[in-house]
Amino acid sequence: MLHLAVRMAGHRITALLAVACAVLGGAALITGTGVLAESGLRSQLPAGRLAGADVVVSSDQSFRPAGDLPIALPERGTVPAALVDRLAALPGVTAAVGDVGFPAAVLDTDGRVVPVEEPQAAGHGWSSTKLLTDPKVSGAAPAGAAEVALDSATAEAAGVRAGDRVEVVAAGRSAATYRVTAVVDAPGAGILFADRTAARLSGRGGGEGNDGSGSSEGTGGATTGGRTGTVDLVGLRTEPGAEESVAAAARETIEDAGKAASGGAGADVIVSTGSGRGDIASPGAGAARSLLILLAGSLSGIIMMVIGFVMASALAVSIGGQRRDLALMRAVGATPRQIRRLAAAQASIIAAVAVVPGVGLGYLLAGQFRRMLVDREVIPAGLPLTYSPLPALATVLLLGLAVQVSARSAAWRTSRLPATEAVAESRSEPRTPSKIRIRAGLLLIVAAMTLSAVPLLSRTVLGAAATSMAGIIGAIGLALAGPALVRGIGDTAARRLRPGVSAPTWLAVANIRGYALRLSGVVSALAMAVVFVLTYTLAQTTVMSATAQDNRTGTLAQRSLSAPGLGGVPAGVLADVTRTDGVRAAAPVSDTTVVWEYEMFGEPEVEAASAMILTPAAPDVLDLGVRDGSLARLTGDTVAVDSEVARSRDAGVGKRIDLVLGDGSRVSPEVVAVYDRGLGFGPVAVSHDLAEGHTTAGLDQRVLVRTDGTDAALRELTELAASRPGLVLEPTDTGSGDSLSDAPATVWINLATIVVLLGYLLLSIANKLVATTAQRRNEIATLRLNGTTPRQILAMMRREAAVIGVAAVATGVLLSVVPLVLLGVGFLDRPWPAGPVWLLPAVALTVICTAFVTVELPTRQALRTAPAHALSARE
Repeated sequence: MLHLAVRMAGHRITALLAVACAVLGGAALITGTGVLAESGLRSQLPAGRLAGADVVVSSDQSFRPAGDLPIALPERGTVPAALVDRLAALPGVTAAVGDVGFPAAVLDTDGRVVPVEEPQAAGHGWSSTKLLTDPKVSGAAPAGAAEVALDSATAEAAGVRAGDRVEVVAAGRSAATYRVTAVVDAPGAGILFADRTAARLSGRGGGEGNDGSGSSEGTGGATTGGRTGTVDLVGLRTEPGAEESVAAAARETIEDAGKAASGGAGADVIVSTGSGRGDIASPGAGAARSLLILLAGSLSGIIMMVIGFVMASALAVSIGGQRRDLALMRAVGATPRQIRRLAAAQASIIAAVAVVPGVGLGYLLAGQFRRMLVDREVIPAGLPLTYSPLPALATVLLLGLAVQVSARSAAWRTSRLPATEAVAESRSEPRTPSKIRIRAGLLLIVAAMTLSAVPLLSRTVLGAAATSMAGIIGAIGLALAGPALVRGIGDTAARRLRPGVSAPTWLAVANIRGYALRLSGVVSALAMAVVFVLTYTLAQTTVMSATAQDNRTGTLAQRSLSAPGLGGVPAGVLADVTRTDGVRAAAPVSDTTVVWEYEMFGEPEVEAASAMILTPAAPDVLDLGVRDGSLARLTGDTVAVDSEVARSRDAGVGKRIDLVLGDGSRVSPEVVAVYDRGLGFGPVAVSHDLAEGHTTAGLDQRVLVRTDGTDAALRELTELAASRPGLVLEPTDTGSGDSLSDAPATVWINLATIVVLLGYLLLSIANKLVATTAQRRNEIATLRLNGTTPRQILAMMRREAAVIGVAAVATGVLLSVVPLVLLGVGFLDRPWPAGPVWLLPAVALTVICTAFVTVELPTRQALRTAPAHALSARE
């Protein structure tokens, strides 16, 4: 059977090239997505400033729900400072360092902030140098309250060296002058203070600590009382070869400490060694791994649907061109099972040849995708991809299964027909399309239209995703019901033909009627391209526009003050802003991440979401569209929630919900307000009191300012920002949201995915059209022998191409209209989506040009062959 399959494949090169291209492109897409998914699960950040610590004891920076993937926690957790001395006493430990981090920044001679990688945690105690790998120290350790050491990169950027004086803004305090006692040449060393000074600045006083040599020094706490008596982590240096034994002893010590070591309602304390130290060194960057998993998951569904569609279409063309050969084999005694096995074996041979370069291309594609994510600052540059054979293996298994199912399905009808009937039908198509196929297609189209209503019920990103999914399902339904549609178009055109119509037109109409199955496959493939681009792109731009609309409408403040280079807005800025002439209101606003635990249909569920941190003054600068309760009640352990999630999770005003804060602490706050503008402001807003002590920096990220709108007020604010180093004054209205220039990084990622998938889809469709046209060489040769001129044949084929292109655009637009209209109504309160006006004309032109070019070129090639030679050739 295998030998026969190889022999048959050698005589069907043109059609099988379409299959090979479909497999190659599909292998690249699946492999690339698999690499992203595996990297999200297994990739590790470099240990960075913790590379010198053999064992690290810290809070678990991941929330681990039962039966689901871990969720990264971006806020730095803490451990009790009392653990430092206990761990220092373990056998094999040569040094134990209780490390604290807090916002710190150096000012250069011009008063500008020297940029550092993580300003929200750039300040550390001098003992943390023992966590570095072979640091080269030029100078002496800082000892007094007005002394500091800098890493070499910061010192060079500030233009200072040991012995110079420099201004430092630490922990939200005013800039103060420090004497530089040392320069430390080690990556990520940060801004180093005396340990007692670091403990005071970070607000960790009151707990026991360690200076790294075993003596207590009172490190502990955060910039708020919520972290008093804690350290960020404990780094242990061990004797050679003692790493594993020390790690095991540390775990036992933590277990003995019990509830005190876990911080009560906080995250569990864990022990990390080797590559596991990377996520602990930079929790915020480690959270990017979760994003890779989400990206791979969101892409996998649409990619698999498109690949399955393309694969099935290509194999239908390939096997459809061999119906006569398969029918003759049935006539000489081949069983239906043997026919299907032969078709599957032939397709598998081509797939095996194409999958190898496709897998290699997929690994390259994943690398390019990572570069784009880094350029857009979606993931940190230090997060590598994980390359292993697993994505390739998954690709081979998935494509192998898809090829087997598609090939056997394509050969099913021919294999099941009686031998004589199969031979009779091998040069024509069934006169009546399958009723089961038509009904299945219509059911899918109805299901797609029903799915289109989701945006009316859920004004969320997930609700918008239903729009593109509905379009793809509708296109698949069109592929099934297409023969009846094309036959109907042909019958209608035939009835309206005028007497004396030209021969090419008459022949084109006759072909449309007689070969509805062949043409419908091409029309549905091109229609899918139209549907895919319109629904997927316009869903993204509509969500972007609706989000911007929520932000514009809900933001009452005209200006925003932030200090990104300082790690947060310094203390006292809010009071100064409030006293400024022309300022009507000012309120701090920050962002964090929470994990919401809830029940859905009796089953426990978890969802990570962004959350705003607000004070009771928030209603003066923000209008979230509160429908129940009041944001002014956001004090203590309280939250406000979006109406969408409040309805689906029974979280109305007065109810308590279960949240895990960004540092792993579990809380059960009361809902005091329900608002409507969750698309623009997120599903949750937590009170400033609730978040206090549970963020890495402990500072507000920005202050929103509402003024009287006069130029005098703006001048006063500008002067205030200029008088404070690091303050940035910006308008809150940064764009309409309708332009792609305003698009966030995630939208650009989705648009890049659309371009790649569209390229794959169009290339596969073009190959399919070329193969379909090439298989008509005998038909073209027969027409020429009957007296039809080459010009008439070209005219006939061009008319068919016009019908294919116009029908594809028309059906694609019709399938997209209902989902996009409902999307516009649900998100923008109007019956049309937001997006570029040139998109539809560009898609229509691309589809029509593809149809014409891929029909014209093989037709001209066929006309170069003598009719007698074409009829005598096997293909």
